[in-house]
Amino acid sequence: MAFFKSEASLVIHRGKLPHWRQEGAIYFVTFHLADSLPETKLEWLRCEKELWLRLNPEPHTDGQKQEYHERFVQTVDRWLDAGYGQCILARPACNAIMESTLLHFDGVRYDLGEFVVMPNHVHAIVAPIAEHQLSQILHSWKSFTAHQFGSVMTSHGRIWHRESFDHIVRSAEHLAKFNAYIRNNPKRK
Repeated sequence: MAFFKSEASLVIHRGKLPHWRQEGAIYFVTFHLADSLPETKLEWLRCEKELWLRLNPEPHTDGQKQEYHERFVQTVDRWLDAGYGQCILARPACNAIMESTLLHFDGVRYDLGEFVVMPNHVHAIVAPIAEHQLSQILHSWKSFTAHQFGSVMTSHGRIWHRESFDHIVRSAEHLAKFNAYIRNNPKRK
C-alpha cells in the first residue's frame, strides 16, 4: 500500500467523473444507491458544472480546485447525507449484507480500512492487493450486494448508481482526514 506518487505511472479514465489509477495506491471511495440523488438535483449539478468549467478552463489553480470541491463535491455529500431515496442500507438485513460483503475479501483482494455504511451510500478506504483492480473490487461489491438485496426486498430495478467517486490518498495527513470524515459521517446525517 502506498500514497499517491507524482513520479509513478498514472492512468486516468473518465465516465462522468475522472478516475485516477495508480498501482499499489490507497483509495477513498464513495458509492451510492441509484435513487439516492434526485434527477432534478443531478440535472442542476450537470448544468452548474458545465458553466463552471467553461468559466474556469484548465489548468486550475489551487483556489479553483478548492472552489470546485466546495461547490460540487461537498454539495453531493450534503445531498447524500440528506437521506434521499428508499435508503435500503438502513434496513438491518441490507446493512448486514453490505458490511459482510466489504469484509469478505479483506486481506485477500484488498486491504480495507475505515468504512461506514450509511442509509443510501457507502464510504471506504481500500487498497487493492496485487493484480486486483479498484474497478473490479467496486463492481464485485455492487453486483454481489444487488443480488443479495433482492432476497430481502420486494421491489426490483437498478440498485446502485453506475459510477463511484474515488480519490487516491496522497499522504498520511490525507488518510487521517478521510478516516475522520468516515467516522464522523453518521453524525452529520
